[in-house]
Amino acid sequence: MTSTHRRLVAGGILALGLLLLFFRGVDWMALRAAFRSADPLFLAGVVAATLVTYVARAWRWGYLLAPLARVPFMRLFSVTLVGFMSGLLVPRAGEVVRPYLIARHHGLKTSAAFASIILERLVDLIAVLGLFFLYLYVLPHPAAQTRGPLLGALRLGGALAAAAAGAVLALLFAFHVQAERAMALVDRLLSPLPARLSRPASRGLRSFASGLAVLQASPAHLLAILGQSLVVWLAIAASFYCCNRAFGVDLPFHSTFLLIAFLTVGVAVPTPGNVGGFHEAYLLAMTQAFGVPRDIAAAAGITGHALGNLPVLVLGLVFLGREGLTVGKVAAMTEEPPASPGSSTCVAAIPAVEGSFR
Repeated sequence: MTSTHRRLVAGGILALGLLLLFFRGVDWMALRAAFRSADPLFLAGVVAATLVTYVARAWRWGYLLAPLARVPFMRLFSVTLVGFMSGLLVPRAGEVVRPYLIARHHGLKTSAAFASIILERLVDLIAVLGLFFLYLYVLPHPAAQTRGPLLGALRLGGALAAAAAGAVLALLFAFHVQAERAMALVDRLLSPLPARLSRPASRGLRSFASGLAVLQASPAHLLAILGQSLVVWLAIAASFYCCNRAFGVDLPFHSTFLLIAFLTVGVAVPTPGNVGGFHEAYLLAMTQAFGVPRDIAAAAGITGHALGNLPVLVLGLVFLGREGLTVGKVAAMTEEPPASPGSSTCVAAIPAVEGSFR
């Protein structure tokens, strides 16, 4: 059994356990009635907001890659969908597939393209934390919001995540700006290793450092990336708002900022397609933070996950063949060494705020 197979089996078992927890105590007749009463116009809004999210993600990725290569938008859109679709089938596959595809056709080193994925994770985290801050300290709390220990835990987790994001961003900036000095140190550390190991590692890290060039872009360029990130996450918030309204949950739009904070924790659980982790986090947010009945919250969570992922799965599979890949090839790629030494560690250190909730 390969490591990918082992991860899938372990993730599947974990997902099953979380789904059992999610469905515990659910009234199946009430759940069925909730699905039947869902407003189709708001459900269509979930799908529309999901598509807007991926258009905005592709648009922003082009700005992150701009110092390295000019990539046509449709190419970015195609690779983005294939990458996120791959991540639904094989956890973290998108982190391998997206840099590989973009580097293959645009004269980039894969490790340099991979750097843009890490930066994308960071700006996503910054946007999520910004919305969470607005919810906690600026915007009026919804009348339906309840008080409990979960909100306090999220507040502490948000502060720690903000500190971690700032530290990683500062480290990456320093590594890019002082690349030669850093690589001289790395080369000394790698010198005891055989040349067949040390040379590829050194080349990969140098390419990775070059992939961080956007950190030295103009203030206007960096502000554009932050603005695009806001568009991405407001579109995600709109999808959840539509999903809740489809089931008669009348909460203000900014209530989704707290829901997103819960889901950021839920999708960090390494299950295929974030099944289970997403559902349980959605349920906890709606029942514990806003007092929504369990059956309604369960129906909204199931629907939000399904409609948020189905367009990505369908379009990703359509574009997969055009990119010259198969599902088997994607699985095999996850067995190969990461794009640059330590790259998988870097990504693992950044909360997976994209996951299956766009």
